[in-house]
Amino acid sequence: MAYNDPTASVASALPTPLESPHLRDPDYALAEARWMLDLIKTPTDKVPLEARQRISEKTVENFANHINAGFLEHRKSATLGGEFAITEWEGQGSLIRDALGREFIDMLGGFGLYSYGLRHPKIVAAVKAQIDRSPQYSQEMLDPLRAQLARVIAHLTPGDIQKGFFANSGTEAIEGALKLAKFYTRKKGIISMKMGFHGKTLGSLSVTGKGVFREPILPLLEGVRFVPFGDADAVERELESARSVGDGIAAVIVEPVQGEAGGIVPPPDFLPRLRALCDHYGVLLIVDEVQTGFGRTGKIFGVDHAGIAPDIMCFGKALGGGVVACSGFFSTAKIWSVLEPNPFMHTTTTGGNPIACTAALAAIEVMFEEDTPGQAAEKGAYMMGKLQELKARYPDVLRDVTGQGLLIGMRFPSSTVGYKVASGLFQRRVLTAGTLTSAESIRIEPALNVPRELLDETLNRLEDTFKNVKLEPGDVPKSA
Repeated sequence: MAYNDPTASVASALPTPLESPHLRDPDYALAEARWMLDLIKTPTDKVPLEARQRISEKTVENFANHINAGFLEHRKSATLGGEFAITEWEGQGSLIRDALGREFIDMLGGFGLYSYGLRHPKIVAAVKAQIDRSPQYSQEMLDPLRAQLARVIAHLTPGDIQKGFFANSGTEAIEGALKLAKFYTRKKGIISMKMGFHGKTLGSLSVTGKGVFREPILPLLEGVRFVPFGDADAVERELESARSVGDGIAAVIVEPVQGEAGGIVPPPDFLPRLRALCDHYGVLLIVDEVQTGFGRTGKIFGVDHAGIAPDIMCFGKALGGGVVACSGFFSTAKIWSVLEPNPFMHTTTTGGNPIACTAALAAIEVMFEEDTPGQAAEKGAYMMGKLQELKARYPDVLRDVTGQGLLIGMRFPSSTVGYKVASGLFQRRVLTAGTLTSAESIRIEPALNVPRELLDETLNRLEDTFKNVKLEPGDVPKSA
């Protein structure tokens, strides 16, 4: 029963709750599915307030009973929403509205997912057209969209990178890249960076440099070594040490800018030195462009700032235009040749599906038509300048500003102070990163085509937040 029916009763449309949220009941499951589908098919302004409130209530219940109750403690939307949690419902461009119509400025951008904004009309239109033709592949016939997207990316990437594989998530792209590097070199060692982030599946977690994610799952892949990000001398020492004792190193993996760590930019000579070291020691260079790729840093790829060509590149997030999940890893024809005698060595059923490839092709078209890398460079420089001014006015709150393009990190004296800023912005209806346990560095990572007036409004609300942050004893560590 759709809610735009004026005779419909909200109470009768809602399934009666079960005594136990775990009881098997197919009829109840169908009723619950239909309830949400009716809501989706009904314009928001036609949904009664009572039903929209129930969306919020049920979302909290469902997270607690069927997803992970821990999210309710860490998501500002649950803890700061008031009587009704902030339940994401619709959005356009850089504005997001919850089920009750509360509007937020999106300065998080899905951690780089929404590089073109929410529901970019050109990308959405292309995906709708492809859905009307075919949403998935037969798995037996040759698929033209995947082949065409690969051709396009081959002509976008630096150096001799030519062939690739499409998946759904960034962590899948990293898994494939590690597998390819090991397969090609027949070596097991990997050198990665401290504080780097590459994903949370077992292989990608093995090269993620954050102990909080790694320690409970150990042991992970053997042969992984970590060095400080930006320290090419440390990489060279590890490579020399490995060679001297006969340990084989397959690859060095690195982000051009560390995203999860807070927009950390390495010294200008870091990536060129890594390229030279990898060539000298005969190891592969894997560059993780999952967050930095397709314009985020002010150029098409993060490595373009350094003018180097990796051996393997990984993509994700923005590749699908913020509409359909899409990721991939690409390499040179020479390296890729190890996969060709048996192309079934690495496969996926849903990766590179027609609607994902259509979204990616449309997103690349938008990238060029709107010059989103250029917008990121210009708006990023503007935001960095304004944030430096705020740092000068509020030095006890904002300690540092880092970043490149529209991948910007604000660094605070402690997670406690950072969370006060994050929650203050949320109360002022600005979305950023920052949770109770991870807010020492908060990212500003909006759509690359975000309107300038929304950047200015965000800066106004940010300064108002800084003015009202009350520093308590213990908020700032003695060493800060």
